[in-house]
Amino acid sequence: MSEVLRVAVAGLGNVGAETVRLLAGQKDLLALRCGRPIVVTAVSARDASRDRGISLDGITWFDDPVALARDADADVVLELIGGSEGVAKDVCEAAIAAGRHVVTANKALIAVHGAALGGAAEAAGVTLAYESAVAGGIPIVKALREGLAANQVTRLQGILNGTCNYILTTMRETGRDFDDVLAEAQELGFAEADPSFDIDGVDAAHKLAILTSVAFGCAIDFDAVHVEGIRHIAASDIAYATELGYRIKLLGIAEMTDEGIQQRVHPVMVPIGAPIAGVEGVFNAVVAEGDYVGTTMFEGRGAGGGPTASAVVADIIDIARGQMMPVFGVPVAAQKPMRVHPLEDRTGLYFVRFMVHDKPGVFAEIAAALRDAEISIESAIQRGRAAGGVVALVVTTHEAREASMLKAIDAIAAFDSVTETPRMIRIEAF
Repeated sequence: MSEVLRVAVAGLGNVGAETVRLLAGQKDLLALRCGRPIVVTAVSARDASRDRGISLDGITWFDDPVALARDADADVVLELIGGSEGVAKDVCEAAIAAGRHVVTANKALIAVHGAALGGAAEAAGVTLAYESAVAGGIPIVKALREGLAANQVTRLQGILNGTCNYILTTMRETGRDFDDVLAEAQELGFAEADPSFDIDGVDAAHKLAILTSVAFGCAIDFDAVHVEGIRHIAASDIAYATELGYRIKLLGIAEMTDEGIQQRVHPVMVPIGAPIAGVEGVFNAVVAEGDYVGTTMFEGRGAGGGPTASAVVADIIDIARGQMMPVFGVPVAAQKPMRVHPLEDRTGLYFVRFMVHDKPGVFAEIAAALRDAEISIESAIQRGRAAGGVVALVVTTHEAREASMLKAIDAIAAFDSVTETPRMIRIEAF
C-alpha cells in the first residue's frame, strides 16, 4: 500500500467534526478504495477544551489555523471555517503557497475568490477542491466537470438552499405565514439566528455562480447574479399557485443564450408535474441540460454534517488517488470572460398579485395598463367581496418581456386603487 495521505483540518464545527469522525470510522474502506491510508494529523479550532464527540488523540493542535495551513505535517488542508474573507481566505492562500492541496466547503469564498485561488493552485501544481460547497452531499460539481464533460451544458436550474425550500414547503402544507414558519425553522436548527443569507437568496447565488463557471467554462462572476429572496412570499401566493397547478420554489437558474449568460436566483412557479416540484423540505436538487445527454436531475440532502462531510471526503479521495484536473473543468487561464445577458431581456410567463380597493373599474384599469405595455392576460382570479375594503386580484400572463412587466407593474403600483406593492413571481417551464 502507498504512503499515508496526511490531512490537516481547519475548523471543527459541525462539518469539521463530522469529517474527522468519517475519516476515522471509514478508514479501512477508504484505504481500500484509495490504495493508501488517510490520516488526520493536525486540527485547529477556536476552543481546544470543547467536547466534540471525536477523539483527537495523537493529533497536533494548532491555535492558529493559518499556522496549521503553513506548518502542519500534512499533504491536504481542509478549510471548514467559512466566510469569503479573513481567516478562511488566509488559510487557503497559506496552504497553496506551502504546496499543499486544499479542500473547502466554503461557497462564499469560491464564489468571490475562486478564480484567484484556482489560478494560484494550478500554478503551484496542487488541487483546490470544493464539491461540498454546493448542494451538500449531491456530487453536482463532479457530475458537471466529469460525468457531463462531453456535453455543452446550456441550462441549469436548482433548489440550492434547504432553508428556503423547507420554509416554502411548510407554508404550503400548513397554510401558515412566512414569519411563523421561519421562526419554527430557527427553533429546529434549519435556519440561522440571522437567516438573511439564506432567505434573501445570497447563499443560493454563491452556489449558482460556482456551478455556472463549471458548467459553461466561464470565469466566476458573482456580481452578475440577479438575486431575490422569499421574504415577500405570502401564504396566499402559495395557495394561488396550487390552484393554478404550480409549486413555488426558490431556484437558481443559469442559462447560455446567444446574447450571453444569464444568472438569476428568485422565487419561481414551476408546474406541479415537474420533477423538481416534488423536491420538498430541506432537500436540494439540480437539473442540468446538455446537448448530448439531454436533461438530468440530481437530488439529495444539501446541508448537514453527514452529507457535507461525505462530499469533503470525496475530494480527499480524489487527491489520495492522484486524480488532478482543472479547478473549474478548464484551466483558469482558459476561462472565458462572462458576457452577461440581462434579466430585463427575459421572455416568459408571470404571476402578479395586486391588493386593491374593491370597487368597480379597478380590473379594467389594471388590464388597460398591461395592454398598453403589450402584455396579454392569460387568467385572472378575484374572490369574495369587501365593499370599500381591500381584496386580492391575481393575474397570470402570456409570454411577456421582463422589462415590459416591470414597467407596467411600476405604473400600476402608483394607482390610487392599489394599496401595496404588487408581487410578481416568474413562471418557468420544465
